[in-house]
Amino acid sequence: MGKRRRKRRGKGKVIGLAILLFLLVLGVGALVVMKLFTVESVAVEGSSLYADEVIEEWLLDDDHSWNSLYVFLKYKFQEPRELAFVDSADVSLDPPHTLKVTVHEKELMGRIYVDIMGQNAYFDKRGIVVEMSSEEIESVPKITGIDVEKIVLGEKLPIKGNSVLRNLLSLTQILKKYEMEPKSIKYGTEGSYTLKFGKISVLLGQAEDFNDKISRLSKILPKLEGKKGILHMENWSEDTTDITFEQSG
Repeated sequence: MGKRRRKRRGKGKVIGLAILLFLLVLGVGALVVMKLFTVESVAVEGSSLYADEVIEEWLLDDDHSWNSLYVFLKYKFQEPRELAFVDSADVSLDPPHTLKVTVHEKELMGRIYVDIMGQNAYFDKRGIVVEMSSEEIESVPKITGIDVEKIVLGEKLPIKGNSVLRNLLSLTQILKKYEMEPKSIKYGTEGSYTLKFGKISVLLGQAEDFNDKISRLSKILPKLEGKKGILHMENWSEDTTDITFEQSG
């Protein structure tokens, strides 16, 4: 009987010691994580619409965000809160002090100001409204001359006439291809288009030869820097090469 009690007591001491050791290791580990994994820098990539400081503040949004390991694990299991013009963000850890953030921005081809709502409807290459905001992004052209009855976030622009929307999307994609950012795109009478670059208005004419015209424009526009006037390309074609610049001011 005495031997059994001694064995149980001995076994209890071993278990107690094991538990104590486990808690000690756990405590040391927690201390290491707290002291070692601190956020000292945040490296941001892919953000052209927001300053790095804005992205950093967006992600480090709670009382525990001083810990780099915590932030890394947090965004492994949940999406960041919504931020206008940002589709998603990937967070990685360069241990122990640096967080790397890759921002995936929403695709913005143009914006239409909806007067009754006091907001801009930003749309993507499919004509889907991806964001409604009072903010004006300079790199995204404002579309004028097109009337819309009702804008719904997540739905296609309700522009009358299938060809009007199709041609507009074609033009905005070609401009993006040549890395050209007009301040505005005006849809005018008889389906004509006018681009505004600073003090230069470019008359493109109707929806014909968009790719060739914009390719040619990308070579002409730098030569007109600092000037004011109207560039006539409405009658241009590969056959006529009819381009004139009407300077003013």
